[in-house]
Amino acid sequence: MQRYIDAALRMIPQMPDDQLATLTPNRPRAYGRLAHHMFRICEAFTEVAGGKFFAQAMPGEVHDPAEMASTAALTQYGRGVKAKVEDWWAATPDKGAQAEVDTYYGKQKLHEVMERATWHIGQHTRQWVMLLGMHGIAADRPLTDADFADLPMPKQVWDD
Repeated sequence: MQRYIDAALRMIPQMPDDQLATLTPNRPRAYGRLAHHMFRICEAFTEVAGGKFFAQAMPGEVHDPAEMASTAALTQYGRGVKAKVEDWWAATPDKGAQAEVDTYYGKQKLHEVMERATWHIGQHTRQWVMLLGMHGIAADRPLTDADFADLPMPKQVWDD
């Protein structure tokens, strides 16, 4: 999840602010709303980890529209979300995320909600790369071995 947050923090500012109202292809969601949603997914996860019921609409909530006013505002919001995720991880004794949480699709282990949040932001990070490409903007950089250095398995597993 942190790698995707970091990637979003690098790539969202590459989109010109005047494109934030542009709708994504085949989906009536503005780029700015998509960028906010990427971070909100992770913020919602921390709320669920803290005991809040995971409602279906939760990852799409916007509490402060000013957070979507510019790529700088989106990045500031994203840095705050990153800090929330880091704080949760540092404070939780349940590193296996085995706690049971209430969700709109029934009781789940927290690690299942975490996995869902991680692939969800991952999907939208890939989508953001596509949107940048549609505007002739190359994503900031490809992943390198350094991005995988602290993982418990070798990079080639991720490449397969």
